[in-house]
Amino acid sequence: MQIGDLAESTGASVRSLRHYETAGLLSPRRRPNGYREYSADDVERVRRIRALLAAGLSLAELRPLLSCLIDDRPTLLRCAVTTAAVQRGVSELDRQIGELAHIRAVLADALTPSGSDNTSRDGAPR
Repeated sequence: MQIGDLAESTGASVRSLRHYETAGLLSPRRRPNGYREYSADDVERVRRIRALLAAGLSLAELRPLLSCLIDDRPTLLRCAVTTAAVQRGVSELDRQIGELAHIRAVLADALTPSGSDNTSRDGAPR
Protein backbone atom coordinates (compact mmCIF):
# COMPACT_ATOMS: atom_id res chain seq x y z
CA MET A 1 0.00 0.00 0.00
CA GLN A 2 1.13 3.56 -0.60
CA ILE A 3 1.59 6.28 2.01
CA GLY A 4 -1.89 7.77 1.44
CA ASP A 5 -3.48 4.37 2.01
CA LEU A 6 -1.49 3.93 5.24
CA ALA A 7 -2.53 7.39 6.39
CA GLU A 8 -6.18 6.59 5.75
CA SER A 9 -5.94 3.20 7.48
CA THR A 10 -4.32 4.59 10.63
CA GLY A 11 -5.62 8.14 10.97
CA ALA A 12 -2.07 9.48 10.83
CA SER A 13 -1.21 12.28 8.43
CA VAL A 14 1.16 11.67 5.52
CA ARG A 15 3.46 14.22 7.12
CA SER A 16 3.48 12.24 10.39
CA LEU A 17 4.26 9.02 8.55
CA ARG A 18 7.23 10.65 6.85
CA HIS A 19 8.34 11.99 10.23
CA TYR A 20 8.12 8.48 11.74
CA GLU A 21 10.27 7.22 8.88
CA THR A 22 12.86 9.96 9.42
CA ALA A 23 12.92 9.07 13.13
CA GLY A 24 13.64 5.44 12.25
CA LEU A 25 10.26 4.12 13.41
CA LEU A 26 9.09 3.01 9.96
CA SER A 27 11.12 1.44 7.17
CA PRO A 28 8.96 1.09 4.08
CA ARG A 29 10.23 -0.70 1.02
CA ARG A 30 10.85 1.47 -2.02
CA ARG A 31 9.46 0.65 -5.41
CA PRO A 32 11.67 1.12 -8.50
CA ASN A 33 9.88 4.43 -9.09
CA GLY A 34 10.84 5.60 -5.57
CA TYR A 35 7.37 5.32 -4.08
CA ARG A 36 7.13 4.01 -0.54
CA GLU A 37 5.47 0.59 -0.19
CA TYR A 38 3.90 -0.23 3.18
CA SER A 39 2.64 -3.58 4.47
CA ALA A 40 -0.21 -4.62 6.76
CA ASP A 41 2.38 -4.88 9.55
CA ASP A 42 3.07 -1.17 9.10
CA VAL A 43 -0.59 -0.41 9.82
CA GLU A 44 -0.26 -2.08 13.23
CA ARG A 45 3.10 -0.43 13.83
CA VAL A 46 1.68 3.05 13.17
CA ARG A 47 -1.26 2.32 15.47
CA ARG A 48 1.21 1.37 18.21
CA ILE A 49 3.27 4.50 17.58
CA ARG A 50 0.18 6.71 17.82
CA ALA A 51 -1.04 4.98 21.00
CA LEU A 52 2.32 5.40 22.69
CA LEU A 53 2.63 9.02 21.59
CA ALA A 54 -0.84 9.66 23.01
CA ALA A 55 0.38 8.12 26.27
CA GLY A 56 3.02 10.84 26.50
CA LEU A 57 6.11 9.08 25.18
CA SER A 58 8.46 10.87 22.79
CA LEU A 59 9.57 9.62 19.39
CA ALA A 60 13.07 9.05 20.78
CA GLU A 61 11.63 6.81 23.49
CA LEU A 62 9.56 4.86 20.98
CA ARG A 63 12.35 3.40 18.86
CA PRO A 64 13.54 0.82 21.43
CA LEU A 65 10.04 0.42 22.81
CA LEU A 66 8.43 -0.78 19.58
CA SER A 67 10.77 -3.73 19.32
CA CYS A 68 9.74 -4.79 22.82
CA LEU A 69 6.04 -5.14 22.14
CA ILE A 70 4.89 -8.68 22.57
CA ASP A 71 1.68 -8.19 20.64
CA ASP A 72 -0.40 -5.33 19.26
CA ARG A 73 -1.32 -4.00 22.71
CA PRO A 74 1.15 -1.35 23.92
CA THR A 75 0.33 -2.33 27.52
CA LEU A 76 2.35 -5.54 27.21
CA LEU A 77 5.90 -4.25 27.40
CA ARG A 78 8.79 -6.38 28.53
CA CYS A 79 12.06 -4.52 27.86
CA ALA A 80 13.97 -3.22 30.88
CA VAL A 81 15.35 -0.41 28.71
CA THR A 82 11.89 1.05 28.29
CA THR A 83 10.55 0.71 31.83
CA ALA A 84 11.49 4.28 32.80
CA ALA A 85 9.90 5.68 29.63
CA VAL A 86 6.68 3.78 30.30
CA GLN A 87 6.65 4.93 33.92
CA ARG A 88 7.06 8.55 32.75
CA GLY A 89 4.18 8.02 30.32
CA VAL A 90 1.93 6.68 33.09
CA SER A 91 2.89 9.57 35.36
CA GLU A 92 2.09 12.07 32.61
CA LEU A 93 -1.29 10.45 32.02
CA ASP A 94 -2.03 10.58 35.75
CA ARG A 95 -1.11 14.28 35.79
CA GLN A 96 -3.38 14.97 32.82
CA ILE A 97 -6.25 13.02 34.40
CA GLY A 98 -5.91 15.03 37.60
CA GLU A 99 -5.83 18.28 35.67
CA LEU A 100 -8.89 17.32 33.62
CA ALA A 101 -10.79 16.22 36.75
CA HIS A 102 -10.08 19.61 38.32
CA ILE A 103 -11.22 21.48 35.20
CA ARG A 104 -14.35 19.35 35.06
CA ALA A 105 -15.16 20.12 38.69
CA VAL A 106 -14.72 23.86 38.11
CA LEU A 107 -16.98 23.76 35.06
CA ALA A 108 -19.60 21.61 36.82
CA ASP A 109 -19.62 24.04 39.76
CA ALA A 110 -20.08 26.95 37.36
CA LEU A 111 -23.24 25.36 35.94
CA THR A 112 -25.20 25.56 39.18
CA PRO A 113 -26.36 28.79 40.82
CA SER A 114 -25.31 27.62 44.29
CA GLY A 115 -21.83 26.62 43.13
CA SER A 116 -22.42 22.89 43.62
CA ASP A 117 -24.25 20.28 41.61
CA ASN A 118 -25.64 16.82 42.14
CA THR A 119 -22.50 15.00 41.03
CA SER A 120 -19.28 14.34 42.83
CA ARG A 121 -16.03 15.80 41.55
CA ASP A 122 -15.32 12.62 39.59
CA GLY A 123 -18.61 12.91 37.71
CA ALA A 124 -20.52 10.19 39.58
CA PRO A 125 -24.04 11.02 40.81
CA ARG A 126 -24.31 11.76 44.51
